[in-house]
Amino acid sequence: MARTPKLTFDRGTLLLHPPPRGKAWVDYATWDDRVEKFRIPGMHYRPLVEMLQASEVDFIDDAKEFIPLELVCSFEMEPYPHQQEALLAWKLAGRRGVVVLPTAAGKTYLAQLAMQSTPRSTLIVVPTLDLMHQWYAQLEAAFPDVEVGLLGGGSRDRTPILIATYDSATIHAESLGNQYGLLIFDECHHLPTDFYRAIAEYAIAPYRLGLTATPERTDGRHNDLDGLIGQQVYRKSPDDLAGLALAEHKVVQIKVKLSHQERDRYDACLKLRNDFLRESNIYLSSLDGWQRFVQASAGSQQGRRAMLAHRESKEIALGTEGKLRVLADLVAKHYPERILVFTNDNATVYRISQELLIPAITHHTPVKERHEILQRFREGDYKILVASHVLNEGVDVPDARVAIILSGTGSEREYVQRLGRVLRKGTDQNKLAILYEVIAENTSEEGTSQRRRGSSGKAKAKPKPKPKEVEKPKHRQLEILPSQPYEVKPSQSPKAAESPGKYDV
Repeated sequence: MARTPKLTFDRGTLLLHPPPRGKAWVDYATWDDRVEKFRIPGMHYRPLVEMLQASEVDFIDDAKEFIPLELVCSFEMEPYPHQQEALLAWKLAGRRGVVVLPTAAGKTYLAQLAMQSTPRSTLIVVPTLDLMHQWYAQLEAAFPDVEVGLLGGGSRDRTPILIATYDSATIHAESLGNQYGLLIFDECHHLPTDFYRAIAEYAIAPYRLGLTATPERTDGRHNDLDGLIGQQVYRKSPDDLAGLALAEHKVVQIKVKLSHQERDRYDACLKLRNDFLRESNIYLSSLDGWQRFVQASAGSQQGRRAMLAHRESKEIALGTEGKLRVLADLVAKHYPERILVFTNDNATVYRISQELLIPAITHHTPVKERHEILQRFREGDYKILVASHVLNEGVDVPDARVAIILSGTGSEREYVQRLGRVLRKGTDQNKLAILYEVIAENTSEEGTSQRRRGSSGKAKAKPKPKPKEVEKPKHRQLEILPSQPYEVKPSQSPKAAESPGKYDV
């Protein structure tokens, strides 16, 4: 009598033995001579099992160890329309996919709604310890009857709801892979790297949600998210949500002129650099050109001088005295409102802090000191903060109305993140947020500004028919919205390797 095939989990992969009848499953499998069994990547668990079920193959599933949860939320808030639309789009996509929402648009609460509608043991992966503790505080308050744990920063919990950093989740990916039915990737643009992608590849979780404000990566690996998490199912920009979930905002660009001395030195540096690039037949319009420039700068004294000239020209444009004068004027204009000042380098942060007596935060700032500065900013003791990149992502920045970018990169992600720091409505329903972008006129900064602001429209999802206009309610986040328009009808087919009777989808 033939034995019943058994599916087991083995360190991020699946073993299927003895081989079942039929051939469709072979597409997922590779023969492993070491154990003399067919081995399948963990992330193919869902399509494999659904295929076996569709083929009416009788098998034993010993792979999954994720469990149902009783998730009773201790508080209920009215989701914004975009949160309800995103949740519905994710459900219709089989509870797999990426949702793109700007900073301050309520991605964490959307994840909470996804957990409530998919009550299975859940792993949430975040990029920083700060974010890990923020998620912990919110989920512990939301689900007091379920144990919430941490993995990272010295904690090694194994709980039904686990919040882990990308680093820690990757290190423990082999043992975590079959413990969780729902994976939530916060700032999921971090996932498609050679190291972090193991979290998704070793996991059998049938349900996956990715959250980010800007999924696009310069290396093009954002396309890998389709396989690791699921396709992009919903996207909104800051402009789409202005006046609804986010504050109305405007971006003001201010151009400053270099002084005569700065201009002469800037032009001289660019000429030295460009002469070398021309002689070496190097073009900086591509990543390959920049890599060749770096290699050439290490190979000759002339190349070294050209690289030093390039860096000096950037320092002149980024740190011109005119910018500090504009900053002082803007601070005087908006004081005592809360103001965030962003630069591209720590040296400028410390210079501004010393000259204008503004509290500064960089990656060198000790954790306790950083928390104290943010707390005093939140309470109104400090009205202004200056930082480089440390406040872009992974930090709960208190509500502010004015942001000033003195310098930055050409990254769209950085631009959206910095804008998002002032888009949270807070208690002011009529808030108008202002983002000042201060750039040096007739320098490379103009091109940098155009790249970070001009690319945002290119990355939008394919246009869809406009939904019916929703009247803006006078209040938000107060009472639960009727669920009828957003219910998903129960499916008649088994979902994600779970029998239809177990789980009402």
